[in-house]
Amino acid sequence: MSYTVKLYSEFENEIEKFLSLYFNENFKLDNKFFWKKEFESPIEIIDIMAVFADNKEKFKANMWISLDKDVFISISENNINSLIKYIYERFPY
Repeated sequence: MSYTVKLYSEFENEIEKFLSLYFNENFKLDNKFFWKKEFESPIEIIDIMAVFADNKEKFKANMWISLDKDVFISISENNINSLIKYIYERFPY
């Protein structure tokens, strides 16, 4: 199974700005309003979730994650800590 991170924005280049910060390189996307990445391990998505939540006020974008097929959870400052704890408890490897 793979675990998904999706970024959405109504504003052009917001996702590119965030990904450039996260990956520390100049990021260019064909679709300026959407980005999706599949991860092999749910633990791998914690870093990008945390960076997104810590910098949410800098970017006009939304992040959604999927830990189960067809179920997406919006990432916010209010739920980030609980989600990280949940991921480590559910997937303790």
